[in-house]
Amino acid sequence: MTDHRLVFVGGLHRSGTTPLTRCLAAHSQISGFEGTGVEEDEGQHLQTVYPPARAHGGPGRFALSEAAHLTERSPLLTSEVGARLLEQWSPHWDLSRPVLVEKSPPNLVMTRFLQGAFPDARFVMVVRHPAIVSLSTRKWARLRSLGALLDHWFAAHRTFEEDAAFLHHLLVVKYERLVTDPGATLAEIAAFLELDGEIPADSIDTRRSATYERQWSELATGGPWRRERFRSLCRRHEEAANHFGYSLLDLDRADPFPVGSTRPS
Repeated sequence: MTDHRLVFVGGLHRSGTTPLTRCLAAHSQISGFEGTGVEEDEGQHLQTVYPPARAHGGPGRFALSEAAHLTERSPLLTSEVGARLLEQWSPHWDLSRPVLVEKSPPNLVMTRFLQGAFPDARFVMVVRHPAIVSLSTRKWARLRSLGALLDHWFAAHRTFEEDAAFLHHLLVVKYERLVTDPGATLAEIAAFLELDGEIPADSIDTRRSATYERQWSELATGGPWRRERFRSLCRRHEEAANHFGYSLLDLDRADPFPVGSTRPS
């Protein structure tokens, strides 16, 4: 891979990884997966080296499984892993382009493993408000309560926060900043990936959170049972939400993620 830069995009389901990856793939120097026939063209479904998220319960569940958290200490990380992944992913990339992108939600809890396989890889992790992610994931995890989905969000991001200290090339992108200021956010990503020219912003939809913001507001202002449920969720998670730069009481708050980004030297 001496002629290419490998970029891993990750973030929980419904965090905005798909529109961001589409923006990246629209850049003339980047190749992403397209038309692969697998769900969301995710690399996790195009390889046999490690189990995909569905093996650990799928959306709203996978990060709660200890087996989903892969690091450089994983027995799966053999000396052949990098070559095997490249062999399986390469047919889906345009190898004439210097930057190759792979996007999958479980990358959020696999960064250290992927860095072990590809020491020079760069990581772009997308973080979105826990209430919005949890509400929008319910359609894929119908047997999971809203409280359980929030538990999953915080478990996943605590794991990522701890792993981030081990990463050499990391950029954390808040979804809220991506949709309110796509130009500046994509420019930051372009600089991180050392690209020439701008990353197109055509795939960014600034209205995608409105439905879930309304649902969260209805929970806070509904009948007595709904209001008590809302208060219970806030009592349980507000402090953790603040730690990650959010508030369950104020959906407009989106402060920086507690882990700083690391840049290529």
